[in-house]
Amino acid sequence: MQRPTRPKETGPPKSAAHLGKVAHLGDFHVLPRVAVITALAAPVGVIAALVAVGLLKLIALFTNLCFHGRLSFAQTTPAGTTHWWLLLFMPVVGGLVIGLMARYGSEKIRGHGMPEAIESILVGGSRVQPRLAVLKPVSSAISIGTGGPFGAEGPIIMTGGAVGSILAQFLRVTTDERKTLLVAGSAAGMAATFNAPLAAILLAVELLLFEWRPRSYLPVAVGAVTATLVRGPILGTAPLFGGAHVPAQLPMSAYGLCIVAGIGAGLLALLATWLVYVSEDLFAKLPLHWMWWPAIGGAIIGVGGLFEPRALGVGYDVIDQLLTGRATVGLIIGILVVKTLIWGLSLGSGTSGGVLAPMFMVGGALGAAEGLVFPSVSPGFWALVSLAGVLGGVMRSPLTGIVFCLELTHEMNALIPMVITASAAYLLSVIVLKRSVLTEKIARRGLHLSREYSVDPLEVHLVRQLETPVTVTFRTGGSASEATALLRAAHQGGDAERLLAQRLYPVLDEDGRLAGVVTRAELLHGSPDDPRPLGALARPAITAHPDETLRTIANRMAAHHITRVVIVPRGDAGGVEGILSLRHLLEARRVDLHEEQHAERLITPFRRTPRPSRTVAGGTGEPQPQEGQLTP
Repeated sequence: MQRPTRPKETGPPKSAAHLGKVAHLGDFHVLPRVAVITALAAPVGVIAALVAVGLLKLIALFTNLCFHGRLSFAQTTPAGTTHWWLLLFMPVVGGLVIGLMARYGSEKIRGHGMPEAIESILVGGSRVQPRLAVLKPVSSAISIGTGGPFGAEGPIIMTGGAVGSILAQFLRVTTDERKTLLVAGSAAGMAATFNAPLAAILLAVELLLFEWRPRSYLPVAVGAVTATLVRGPILGTAPLFGGAHVPAQLPMSAYGLCIVAGIGAGLLALLATWLVYVSEDLFAKLPLHWMWWPAIGGAIIGVGGLFEPRALGVGYDVIDQLLTGRATVGLIIGILVVKTLIWGLSLGSGTSGGVLAPMFMVGGALGAAEGLVFPSVSPGFWALVSLAGVLGGVMRSPLTGIVFCLELTHEMNALIPMVITASAAYLLSVIVLKRSVLTEKIARRGLHLSREYSVDPLEVHLVRQLETPVTVTFRTGGSASEATALLRAAHQGGDAERLLAQRLYPVLDEDGRLAGVVTRAELLHGSPDDPRPLGALARPAITAHPDETLRTIANRMAAHHITRVVIVPRGDAGGVEGILSLRHLLEARRVDLHEEQHAERLITPFRRTPRPSRTVAGGTGEPQPQEGQLTP
């Protein structure tokens, strides 16, 4: 690739006046309106927290009704039932209900919630149907309450997002502001479900916002914190799972084995992702309407429940056993095999349920299995670090996975091991798979989502670094016919390089100030007998200042449907400094592309450099240095 021309260096400021040329630029572009949107996020957080609590209670109610025949909101599990046939058939019944709700209510209740929220943001203008705020939590409660091996976080992300979106739809806001309130509701619901506000904020940044700006971070933070404060008096503030009691000092061998655990977690993440979408492909080949698929998925869940009943439902009690080292070998192997299979195969059927809680359980089981052969660190250490690794591999959001585990257990001593494990799993996952379990469905719907965030190269270059000087200007009093004749003569072989290289001509008034612009095409194709003065022919000029960023100018060009702007100085100085076109914007991007792809060595520690020989008078004296001697 040809090396692009770098923008001109501006050099260090030489005076206060020079510094004033960029004093108007800041680290962030923030409007006072962000305070209004941030304030609106607080009631969104309150409502989302109450919805999250209601969903957890509704799951407990359906579990009690379906497996124990009692009307109760107390936490329980399907494994406590004394009737094996309930384990087999109740998931099928739940699948039938989900299929009917999706067919005649809203098809958007199908799936685990995250892709649906992302799709709404990408192409739906962040608009969510009000009925979805009711159908999604109810369908998820039925799915999980009848034995579905899913979590509540995916549905509450969608439901909390619906709360924020519906509020925004009642107000006069922009699409970006509506997106921010939607994501604030999603983060609030997740924070209330797991008592994990920071992880909820990170999940919003890594998966939903598609930006890192004050206008989006502040409302999301307020929503998540508000929801956590509302949750406290209702569900408590203690960590959701018992700690692994990780010691402050770990042997160095443990850190090395964390890499091995990360590779294992990454392989499990690949298997789980593959299983979900292979299952989805198989269901798509069935000669049945998709309404019946969740019932078939329920049959798979029921069969798995006969082998390992504790794999059904959310399974927070099982996760707690794994993280505290109280799980038996049978439970570890059963969860690792059965939970992975029934979760992946049934989720592909289009039923309603989340991803995180199953990954908590499967990741904890993987670590507990590794703990059977790895040196002992603490009872649940390997389960904890593998849990973080599986989250990093499945969600491809390593920071979210690490902070999630910290907030779920309050085990700060496990921070470095979790960073190692989650990063290793993340590395393996992003190298092998193009998309995660959360974004593959987006791609299958014909959409593309990039999760790489970087600074726009147009934001770091100023206009004055790339502008082209103006070589030709016209006066308002000159006639259009004279200008046309001049350009046509140049086109036929005159001063073509100077006159025709420029495509936009500034028109100046008697004082040398910009009055408007005309294009080369307008003059070349104009009438040679046009008597109008150029001042009447010229159109208003779209201008820029030398100290503005190229990104600002790109937005201005897009807003006015033009490809060139005239550069004028700030203040009352008057005159024209140059012209900036789309070519200059592409040049800035070419610089960024070159710096990303072109590899070069700037310092060579040892190289062979020839040295001239020295002659001593009389032919005697100190020896001559040899050419080719290694020099630093």
